[in-house]
Amino acid sequence: MVKPLSFSAFVMNTASHIIHGLWRDENGKQIDFQNINLWIDLAKKLEAGGFDAIFFADVVGLYGNYKNGWEHHVKAGLQIPSNDPMTILSALAVNTNRIGLAFTAAPLQEPPFNFARRVSTLDHVSNGRIAWNIVTNAQENAYRNFGHEKLVAHDERYNWAEEYVDVLYKLWEGSWDEGALLQDRERGIYADPTKVHKIHHVGTYYQVEGPHLVAPSPQRTPVLFQAGASAIGRAFGARHAEAIFIISPDPENAKKLIQETRDLAVKYGRYAEDIKFYQGLSFVIGATEEEARQKEAELDSKIDIDSILAHAGGGIGVDLGYLDLDASIEDVETEGIQSTLQWLKQSVPGNVLTVRDLLYLRSKASRIVGTPESIADQLEQWSNAGVDGINVINETIPTSYEQFITDVLPVLRERGLATSLEQLEENQTFRRSLFGEDKLNKRHTAAQYRGAFSTK
Repeated sequence: MVKPLSFSAFVMNTASHIIHGLWRDENGKQIDFQNINLWIDLAKKLEAGGFDAIFFADVVGLYGNYKNGWEHHVKAGLQIPSNDPMTILSALAVNTNRIGLAFTAAPLQEPPFNFARRVSTLDHVSNGRIAWNIVTNAQENAYRNFGHEKLVAHDERYNWAEEYVDVLYKLWEGSWDEGALLQDRERGIYADPTKVHKIHHVGTYYQVEGPHLVAPSPQRTPVLFQAGASAIGRAFGARHAEAIFIISPDPENAKKLIQETRDLAVKYGRYAEDIKFYQGLSFVIGATEEEARQKEAELDSKIDIDSILAHAGGGIGVDLGYLDLDASIEDVETEGIQSTLQWLKQSVPGNVLTVRDLLYLRSKASRIVGTPESIADQLEQWSNAGVDGINVINETIPTSYEQFITDVLPVLRERGLATSLEQLEENQTFRRSLFGEDKLNKRHTAAQYRGAFSTK
């Protein structure tokens, strides 16, 4: 049975995000990414066009060296300069009323008490449309920016993240009981102190007394996204995530990954359908297949190959700047982003992994080229594999999204692969649009803290 897919716009408040070099294109308005009106206009177009979310990636440091230095990143605009997405979301929140607003952040960046406060404030401002993509951050420069000598080991980063979210759940779900906020003018009681609690968290990484300073927001806990593909990352996602971003090389591998992760979720006491999966894809759209292939060739001629390699290598912790494209990266051991290597191994099973394979994975493997009808055919295959949504990667902003909204979404709606505009409801929380309820369900690990601090 065909089911509607959910659509998220994958962006970043920077000039060069994923498909590098296109800020130089005449259609690449992301060169002006610091102009807030660019993002407000984009969010409005996405909302009107039927997108369910706009999702901002983020970094808090430089990627690893390319050709023995970091100068290339600055010269090419490779995610530097970049701005804080949480600040951007506050502007989008007051200029939209339906679309979900997602951002990326890692435990490294901010103590959990203040992070919980900022997120709850955003959830209030947006009337419950905030989502958080939980990352552990794999940039050594980022750790040095926050007082560490070097990159924290991969598995330890997830142990750190476990305690971080535990503190957040205590603040978001447990610190304020339902009914604590009275706002009683006659009795002069704003909130009932017997229903507001300190959490007294003492752990390996944090000591947080509480209480949470923000009264419960519409969702309490924001919608939780995650993207880890290593064994420990997938276990983390199975316990905590409500949506997981994947970049599988094909529907078959996506189906396997999705089923394995859903099985893990069941093992942790959740339902398989408690997690939605978003596949990252970019699109080259033509009126004919020939036109689409011609547009693809034009796109390839504009891509900054050095920046693709600098981004990919910097993520996994390997300087690819002086390696031949056919050089093996088969035996790379990294504390960096292990999901990239996992997806690479899926895409070239049985073969020696090379720099060329990595380049292809990052520039073309997640690209669909064709007419709106042939694109719909391929998206149906992804849907049949168990994918719930598509994280749409752009070449240029806003043109990539305008074309997808104008040309592809109408065909998808005709086939039942996208929700009709008439069925999209305004003024509801993001979680309700995804799962039909405002708060985390009782199967989620955060639910254990509801009422846990009450003395009654």
